[in-house]
Amino acid sequence: MPLVPPPLALYIHIPWCVKKCPYCDFNSHAQVGGLPEVDYVAALLADLDRDLADFGDATRTRPLHSIFFGGGTPSLFSPASIARILDGVRQRLPFEAGIETTLEANPGTVEHGRFDGYRAAGVNRISFGVQSFDDGKLHRLGRIHSASDAIHAVGEARDAGFDNFNIDLMYALPGQDLAGASRDIEQAIALGPTHISHYQLTIEPNTAFASQPPILPDSDAAWDMQEHCQRLLAAAGYAQYEISAYARDGRRSRHNLNYWQFGDYLGIGAGAHGKFTDPATGSIRRRAKQRTPRAYLENAGQPRAIASEATLAALDLPFEYMMNALRLVEGVPAVEFTERTGLGMAAIAPILTDARSRGWLIESDQMLRTTETGQRFLNDVISLFLAEAA
Repeated sequence: MPLVPPPLALYIHIPWCVKKCPYCDFNSHAQVGGLPEVDYVAALLADLDRDLADFGDATRTRPLHSIFFGGGTPSLFSPASIARILDGVRQRLPFEAGIETTLEANPGTVEHGRFDGYRAAGVNRISFGVQSFDDGKLHRLGRIHSASDAIHAVGEARDAGFDNFNIDLMYALPGQDLAGASRDIEQAIALGPTHISHYQLTIEPNTAFASQPPILPDSDAAWDMQEHCQRLLAAAGYAQYEISAYARDGRRSRHNLNYWQFGDYLGIGAGAHGKFTDPATGSIRRRAKQRTPRAYLENAGQPRAIASEATLAALDLPFEYMMNALRLVEGVPAVEFTERTGLGMAAIAPILTDARSRGWLIESDQMLRTTETGQRFLNDVISLFLAEAA
């Protein structure tokens, strides 16, 4: 079946942090000395040029749906550098009207007046990596900011005119109880963000916590925290639309929704990943860039900058699609599976029957959506599609 090109987004990775957090498995690197902002901006634009050339002229006519500066700590870069990046992107690609442009910010890197510069550059959404409002928990997580720093950073953003911002929080932290998790949510709500992301802390391989694991609340305690905080968020007007995402009306993250709905995205920067649909050939390609800043800077815009690339096989597409789409609480229209993978529903009919018989998916031919039980056992639901593909 023909593929329908989904929305196109752009992810821009800034890989440096003041220091590496012990739980973090992202491609981030502790800052040593000054940042090579001028060289990195040039590398990003050369990287984008290469992607646009490789993915074909049709890419240049597809308007960008959203832009996301992630990291690392993008707020280490000056507003002038962010402006040069966005100006360069705008010269190469059309923007949708009302494009969402998000910049992740660490409250510990905020300077007075900096948000005014980001807003003037074209950023219209901020995502604050707060994680907790408990100074003791922040210290245990290796964060460089305090609770007061986070409150101050939100105030700076508001003063600069930002009315759309996210607060990232974690729960099930070392030594945390239900009351502590509740206080974090209550403090976040008091700051009036339009969006709150609420993640359970997990121990990831190849992190400092993996080699020296902290004692975390058990699974039952973590589930109690999740359920209780969900109720607090709902009562405050934050609707859950994805496992870890809660938003006020009209303020869902457009960029993240595009990921979860199997949209397309170009990824530029050290370690950035991209996905691109080519309706002319019926193929879906994934591409990743060199992870280390040095290798990336040395090779940006050249074939050597591409660390890996693959065209997705048809057997892999059900899992690739479902591992994100089923995270959405409301699910996705069944027709989107066909439009964005090129596969008919017959390709997954036996798996859907199995999942519904287990009570994991709702009984509907129009929607692909997990039940409440399916949400709790989401990894098991998704693994059904992986097993079929294997």
